[in-house]
Amino acid sequence: MAGGVRRKAAASPAGSTAPLWGKLRALWQDKHLVLFRAEYTLLVVSVLWFLEIGINVWVIQKVAYTEIDWKAYMDEVEGVINGTYDYTQLKGDTGPLVYPAGFVYIFTALYYLTSHGANIRLGQYIFAVFYLVTLLLVFRIYYRTKKVPPYVFFFVCCASYRIHSIFVLRLFNDPVAMMLLFAAVNLFMDGNWTLGCALYSLAVSVKMNVLLFAPGLLFLLLTEFGLIRTIPKLLLCAGIQLLLGLPFLLDNPIGYVSRAFDLGRQFMFKWTVNWRFLPEWLFLSRYFHLLLLTAHLLTLLLFALRRWKRPGENLFELLKQPSQRSVAPQKSTVDHILVLSGRLCEREPAWRVRSDLNQRSQIVLVLFTSNFIGMCFSRSLHYQFYVWYFHTLPFLLWSGGVKKLAHLLRVLILGLIELSWNTYPSTNSSSAALHVCHFIILLCLWLAPPPPPPSAPGETPQTSDKDKRH
Repeated sequence: MAGGVRRKAAASPAGSTAPLWGKLRALWQDKHLVLFRAEYTLLVVSVLWFLEIGINVWVIQKVAYTEIDWKAYMDEVEGVINGTYDYTQLKGDTGPLVYPAGFVYIFTALYYLTSHGANIRLGQYIFAVFYLVTLLLVFRIYYRTKKVPPYVFFFVCCASYRIHSIFVLRLFNDPVAMMLLFAAVNLFMDGNWTLGCALYSLAVSVKMNVLLFAPGLLFLLLTEFGLIRTIPKLLLCAGIQLLLGLPFLLDNPIGYVSRAFDLGRQFMFKWTVNWRFLPEWLFLSRYFHLLLLTAHLLTLLLFALRRWKRPGENLFELLKQPSQRSVAPQKSTVDHILVLSGRLCEREPAWRVRSDLNQRSQIVLVLFTSNFIGMCFSRSLHYQFYVWYFHTLPFLLWSGGVKKLAHLLRVLILGLIELSWNTYPSTNSSSAALHVCHFIILLCLWLAPPPPPPSAPGETPQTSDKDKRH
């Protein structure tokens, strides 16, 4: 028996290397398809991520830093450090403080880490870390949804000069808000809605643009929980805002709310990226702003009614508990966590794995589409706003319903958008090209099929005792 044990132990290492050797051999045989097959996403993004470390170091060392808002940020948080909690009294070189309280706390930490804001180079390296963390979060979203061929990830990171500039050459607060937002999206995909909502609210507290994701998030919460169980999630988001803003609300509540959440703030025409072809008087017109807001809300409503909900499901049914709806909800997202960890892969039917992938993709699609619609109808887009939707564009393009939209045309659209955002100052042509690209993407999203029904066609799975335990 001892000999048998020894033989089994000796055979084990060779057996454990067999799967690895098989994967390497398959990789070598398919090397010409590595950039086109979704199963190689992890390999490609890993290479790109490590490449990005070198790119960021090179940019910081070789490209001149440009001062825009960093000094103003430091002046604003310095006022808080000195004991001023009245938002109407907090200002920097570029104007008054117009960001919520989360921004103050995060940039106060950066203020101390960078020797009161004087150590710019250290600040750049901190933002390089933010950039790399953001990429990890974005790559995880793409890896788990498997919507985009791996070659596209080159355009998601290495090819964008503007995004690198926003992170490590300008040190804007927009990247910090988006990093937190993508972390929240990952939590939503994992089925951790409570922690995801908390992190989402924290992202909103850094910059208000994250509210563009709110309509999609509300739709998903209602779909997942119904109205009654959604209310605690909304109260959590609101409670975090109140807690973070409490020192400022106690001092001057009207001043804090009117400055930190000013929805009517006027933008300067000279910085606009998307409306350069308009006359300035029309750009500044409140009637034009009202028209854009109406179009924004109407488009969101149409997508919610026709593209986000499942076939046969009434939008008002989302207010009911999921178990009381005429169309049964998909199984708990706990199952798809188990699928990913390998605990169900051996014994669950293929339709459930597909359903899990569809569910994750639908969560991301609704959130990214909600934000994209807001970008399409924005009163003005400034150059740092590019990071608001840059990392979501490939997902949206490859989720569209126009199957004949060739890969080359999709890449061309990404290139035109990049060119539009890198044209400084913006021109009539660059702004018009940006709107054309936005319209094509929005049209493709509208033509995309609605989300699939809860179960695979022809199958009506029953919830077993084992599933209930999971």
